[in-house]
Order: sequence, then C-alpha cells, then structure tokens
Amino acid sequence: MKLSFCTDSLGNLPFEAMLDKLLELGVRGVEMTTGGWSSAPHLQTDELLGSAAKRQGLLQALESRGMEIAALNVSGNPLDPGELGQRHKRDTDKTLQLAGLLGVKKIVMMSGLPPASPGDTIPNWITYTVSWPPSLKNCLDYQWNDVAIPYWQQLVHRAQACGVEKFALENFSSMLVWNPDTLFRLREAVGPMVGLNLDPSHLIWMGADPIAAARALGPAIHHVHGKDVRLERGLVEINGRLETRPVEDTAHRAWNYVAVGCGQDLQWWKEFFSVVRMMGYNDWVSLEMEDLTMSVEAGIASSVAALQQTLSQ
Repeated sequence: MKLSFCTDSLGNLPFEAMLDKLLELGVRGVEMTTGGWSSAPHLQTDELLGSAAKRQGLLQALESRGMEIAALNVSGNPLDPGELGQRHKRDTDKTLQLAGLLGVKKIVMMSGLPPASPGDTIPNWITYTVSWPPSLKNCLDYQWNDVAIPYWQQLVHRAQACGVEKFALENFSSMLVWNPDTLFRLREAVGPMVGLNLDPSHLIWMGADPIAAARALGPAIHHVHGKDVRLERGLVEINGRLETRPVEDTAHRAWNYVAVGCGQDLQWWKEFFSVVRMMGYNDWVSLEMEDLTMSVEAGIASSVAALQQTLSQ
C-alpha cells in the first residue's frame, strides 16, 4: 500500500508548495479535487481541459518530485434535482474528460442522493424501516430505479470511453450508497467498474465494523481513505450516534472526525490495513484530514506518522 493525500486540507498553499510540503512528510501520491463540494484549490479543470501545455506542466511538477496522481475526486451530489445537481453533473463529466487526458484511471466520488419523489426539491436520505409508513418503499424504489441506476449506467459508459477504469464511491452518510450493502445493490445494476472508497470513519460512527466490511467487500474495494473518528465518551452513550450539530461544535457532538490514531489505536489500524490487503487491495490509501480539535498542521503530521506505521507495505 502507498500513502497519498486529499489535497484540500492544504488548500491554503499554492500547488507546488503543497507538493513540496507532502514530499517533506514522505507522501508520494495526491488525490486531487476537481469540483463538486470542493472549490478545487489546486486544479483548474477548465484551464487544463483547454491547454495541453498546462496539463504537461501539472504532470511535470509531479514527475520531477517522484509523485503521482492517486485519483481525481469529484465528490458531490449529481442526483440533486436542482441547479446544484446540474453543476455537479457537469463537474463529473469534465473530470472524466480530464482523467482521460491525464491518464488517471480512478475517480473518487459519491453516489449522489435523489429526492423521494419526482415532485420533491430536496434530497431525502431514507434510513428508517420502510415498513412504516409503507410509502417509504415506493420512495426508495423511485430513488434507485428511476434516478440512480439509469444515471450510473450512463456514467459508466462515458467513463469507459474516457479510459477510466474504476469509480470509488465514498460510503458517506446522506448518500444513496453509504455501506457495503447499498454499494452491492448499485454494483449489481451497473457492473464491477463501481466499487467502494472504503472510509472507516463513516462506518464506525454508523455502528459498523470496517474490518468486517473489508472482508465482505473483497474486490469491490477500489480505494481507501485513511480517516479516523472518535465516539465521544459521556455523550454518545446518552444521545446515540445520530448527530445534527455542526462539525465545528466539537465539544458537544456525540462523535468527531479526528486525526488517525486519535479514535482507533494503532493496533486497530494495523489489523484494518492487513485485512484490506488480504482481501486483495494493495493500492493508494489517502489521508483525509478533517480533525477540527487541533491545528491542520498537527493533524496532518500526526496522521501521516500513524499511517506510515500501520500501512501494510
């Protein structure tokens, strides 16, 4: 396994300064954002699509440092029924084109989340039993069969035409694909080009075991995020794991994203990566640093050190 970095966490640095910082830390791969929820601070998609010289300059900056693009990331909600969804669809299509021109084979994104019926204007994450009210089953059927599956069938064909080989969907909450079971539902409908970006942090706060999930996923693991979460003692026992407070309100939340090793200990991370590799994945692991309990610099340094000690080489 090789260590890469989701570059938005260093969005305050210019592109080459960001690369130099990662090089100092021993990181050789970058997962670069192209749009969606991200402002894409280091990669201007339209400029790169329009200029072979700019694309060559980007690749040269990486190659001269012995670095690679691990993946392009266009996480967003292309199934939103409004302008946001249209913008994220455009970002996704441009990302596929750019990946083809840069020779990038893997796209990290999210499945998207539709509304619950054709007339709705807001995406609806249905996580309650569909037994009551019974109409929820019809809502899920609409989301999957009328919206998500047709979109992804078309997207897979467009990606193949661009030379992209893999989609890695993050198991993020408020998305139609948020765990192995929902991933397999989409994968069965659109083919093995779609797999999971296995992010253990989300599974942990939702009550799942990422190590067991890795065993179940097997070859459907297409990417891995090195990201930790901490269930906050004295709060999660009272209020449970569902959490609507803003992420900045760290002191009062039942769980928080934290630097690697500040949630699960290093023995846990060693076992996790060992099982992931045992199940066939031996590629990039991207640090996604979203710890708001410490400085960005401290969180990155701490996480890189933890990952370098625990990755299965």
